[in-house]
Amino acid sequence: MDARAQNRALLARQLLLERSRLSVPEVVEALVGLQSQAPQAHYAGLWSRIEGFDPAVASQLLESRALVRIALMRGTIHLVTAEDARFLRPLVQPVLERALRGGQGPGADVDLVELAAQARALVEEAPRTFAEIGAALAARWPGEDPERLSRAARCGLALAQVPPRGLWGRSGPARHTTVEKWLGAPLDPRPSSDRLVLRYLAAFGPATVADAQAWSGLTRLREVFDRLGPALVRLPADDGRTLWDLPDAPRPDAEVEAPVRLLADFDNLLLSHVERTHVVDESHRRAIFTVNGIIPRTVLVDGRVAGTWTSEVAGARCSVRVASFARLSPGVRDDVEREAHAFAAMAAPGADVHVQHAVR
Repeated sequence: MDARAQNRALLARQLLLERSRLSVPEVVEALVGLQSQAPQAHYAGLWSRIEGFDPAVASQLLESRALVRIALMRGTIHLVTAEDARFLRPLVQPVLERALRGGQGPGADVDLVELAAQARALVEEAPRTFAEIGAALAARWPGEDPERLSRAARCGLALAQVPPRGLWGRSGPARHTTVEKWLGAPLDPRPSSDRLVLRYLAAFGPATVADAQAWSGLTRLREVFDRLGPALVRLPADDGRTLWDLPDAPRPDAEVEAPVRLLADFDNLLLSHVERTHVVDESHRRAIFTVNGIIPRTVLVDGRVAGTWTSEVAGARCSVRVASFARLSPGVRDDVEREAHAFAAMAAPGADVHVQHAVR
């Protein structure tokens, strides 16, 4: 497979070749969640993938606990279904433990089992911020950095961020309680890493073992791929890599047209592979993968990142600013403006829309 064929397969799995008519929970599950590091990012991510998306529906699902915001893959906040929160959180436990061992945790004198028990009592009594958790734990372990204590609590417990954080048009401090308390159900006692890899390939394939590890933050997935080998296909890439995939997963013709899309900040498309040149030119990498870890909203043209965009709603006006890496053709500009107006209709119904173009 060449880069363009990989691109089209990924776009198909990510519902970016054609907007889906699936429900919000079905799309969130098909994508194995959306990164939601910025508390409103998942709304733009869902809008770019769902026909007629209504953000109020997704917001209500978060409030009713059908959807959950929780630290999962790579230790970052994701929006997932309630079932996936219970399935995925135990699987990524090694990711959080590795970060704690890497210098983010408290001193060796702190009993992590006792710390987790005390933190559980705190957050199940009432949802709390990390600052509140750290301050309360520091009373038991004076002299320890409260921030490191709260990180240990995040590692030792499956903590969900509770609304109003992440609700549409609203927000609030990032307060946490346990998944078990929030959902009234235990974590999956036997989560399958085989199932995790199969779902990754369904959402992001074809891909390498290293890609799956980069997406999840986990290591030693080679043995899982080898175990699944008879159920998978191996596709040679034109750069010499071996790509793994599900036999019946969509792999559209490389010449299939890819529509213009305005992607969310921290979008799945950009954060789920080691090798990303099939979606973004190496010369543009630094503009997207910034040193402070912020991944901006991106403009997709012919399936590839062609620039960035921002939006601002002020009163009855919605301004969308597009900064492309090169001058866009008149036809592409028209498509970008059409998407910008569609976004504004979702984000600020009835607003006067102004679209500005610039070259970075």
